[in-house]
Amino acid sequence: MTKTDHNRQKKIAVINDMAGFGRCSLAVSIPIISRMGVQCCALPTAIFSNHTGFPSYFMDDYTKHFREYAGEWKKLGLHFQGISTGFLGSKEQVELVLEFLEEFSDSGTIIAVDPVMGDYGRIYPSYTEEMCEEMRLLVHRAQIITPNLTEACILTRTEYHDGKWTMRELRRMIAALRDLGPERIVITGIPQGEFIANLCLRSDGQLKLTRQYRIGEQRSGTGDVFSSIIIADAVNGVHFDDSVKKASRFVKRCILKSIEMGIPTTDGVCFEEVLGSLH
Repeated sequence: MTKTDHNRQKKIAVINDMAGFGRCSLAVSIPIISRMGVQCCALPTAIFSNHTGFPSYFMDDYTKHFREYAGEWKKLGLHFQGISTGFLGSKEQVELVLEFLEEFSDSGTIIAVDPVMGDYGRIYPSYTEEMCEEMRLLVHRAQIITPNLTEACILTRTEYHDGKWTMRELRRMIAALRDLGPERIVITGIPQGEFIANLCLRSDGQLKLTRQYRIGEQRSGTGDVFSSIIIADAVNGVHFDDSVKKASRFVKRCILKSIEMGIPTTDGVCFEEVLGSLH
């Protein structure tokens, strides 16, 4: 009997939580990666009725099912061109992801880590120093990381400040992140007056700063939109510089459309309205 081949299409495994409402995490990654011509295979770390930015929510922790779930993929012989990780809620989950990488990645697999650890200079309440150390181990396995400024500070043990960040400070932080292992790095959400900037380290060692006018308020899911485009482009062979610019512009387009439609900030960005422009 001929063995069934489930690997005739490019695939990305995305390890993140699933929120039924609020446009973040897997609910964002699945349609965006699919739109970009890659099959998105979701491995949920938790199931939420809506994300935690709402006053109340239902949550089911999926940690206990992780190995059994991934084990079924192993039986199918699945091979992934990319593996992407988002928010991880415990030390055990980070360790499970490290196991998954050992089992499912090889020299041709692109690993992208969005180290969701904090924002606006504050670490998330669920994160301990032990978890931060585990996240540094996960970052070490990645070729691509997309930390925001706060997360870059946490990973490199750099003191966060609200003042203007100089290029000297940012270069030092990029160098420290590079020492952790990744070849391609983008620090997102760097405030620069009326602009918000991303600093990109390409695999050839060159730095590139891109800026967009700051618009609207903070919305859930924008980081997930950004990182989904980055990993799909990487699997599709798009140059990292071009991918960062594309992701930044698409996020801006999503925010502008959300403002135009009066979408509450808790509800994320209405990327569905502009998804047709993404390729």
